Amino acid sequence: MRHAQLQSDVRKIDPTLATVTVPARFNGPPASGNGGYACGVLAVAAGGPVAVSLRRPVPLDRELEIQHEDVALARAFCDGELIAEARSAAPLRTWDGPRIGLEEAHISHEKYVSRPGGEFDSCFVCGQARDDGMRIFAGPVADTGIVASPWTPPAWTADEAGAVRPEFVWAALDCPAYFALHGDELTIAYLVRQQVEIASRPRAGAEHVVVGRPLERSGRKGLAATAVLDLEGEVLAHAEVLFVVPREAAA
Repeated sequence: MRHAQLQSDVRKIDPTLATVTVPARFNGPPASGNGGYACGVLAVAAGGPVAVSLRRPVPLDRELEIQHEDVALARAFCDGELIAEARSAAPLRTWDGPRIGLEEAHISHEKYVSRPGGEFDSCFVCGQARDDGMRIFAGPVADTGIVASPWTPPAWTADEAGAVRPEFVWAALDCPAYFALHGDELTIAYLVRQQVEIASRPRAGAEHVVVGRPLERSGRKGLAATAVLDLEGEVLAHAEVLFVVPREAAA
């Protein structure tokens, strides 16, 4: 597959309107976009530091109309239905979890458990069925409450200078949040809100560590923090991610 086909499609039409497309290859559930990637695409289109909320499953290979407004910095619509919106938000609290090293991350990677043939087995970030994905398999770090995975960003995630494109950083910071919250029982839950701060974009081809830890739970909702670390333990990017368990899964 050619490099150009692997990128989000952002085409400016005028200062207040754009269109974006989430390619089918960048799915989370089989029929909709990976939540972190979709949020990252809208954040790029919004052009500023934002938190992104998903209102509906993100359609794949469909043109999404972006409307820039005063209250919401950007909203994405498909056939007139609101799919996602990006709003300005207060700065995130800093990642204050332990700095997990590469050796620990590799050990945790071996403890990764997902449901074979399940909802997310074909997710391009964490799906074990995806040899062409990012293969971030965040397993538990003993006695910490943290999940971690090594990550070497593929070349197709990066721009011409070798820096990972922001939407792929958002994607990398999505799935470890799920496993931090639900890795023990693998309950179905979906990303509904994500906020990311990128201090320095990871480099393609270099080893990194991706970590996640739960922050709080309330009923069907769970909030987790995630981060991408370099091999010296410096935080390159971090996020807070809100997941919700569907009512039918919580029953």
